[in-house]
Amino acid sequence: MNIYVGNLSYTTNEDSLRNAFEKYGEVERVNIITDRDTGRPRGFAFVEMPDGKAATDAIAALDGTELEGRSLKVNEAKPKRDNRSPRRPGRDRW
Repeated sequence: MNIYVGNLSYTTNEDSLRNAFEKYGEVERVNIITDRDTGRPRGFAFVEMPDGKAATDAIAALDGTELEGRSLKVNEAKPKRDNRSPRRPGRDRW
């Protein structure tokens, strides 16, 4: 299961996030999202856990808890939306 973790401190690293989730089961991957231009963390991450029950337990236990001074927002990640709108023929953007 892919888990969204929001409201992260900008100093949170993959190890501290992995440690928080490993209390509930195996963590397959931790991906802290960074700004593509600056490389600085954007304050959210995704954690992948292969066991759905362990992931559900981690979500229930960690949502609203504090990590490095910030109250976490933890829930099941939703599929990425395609925000690109199709361009209509004959219409130029100014």
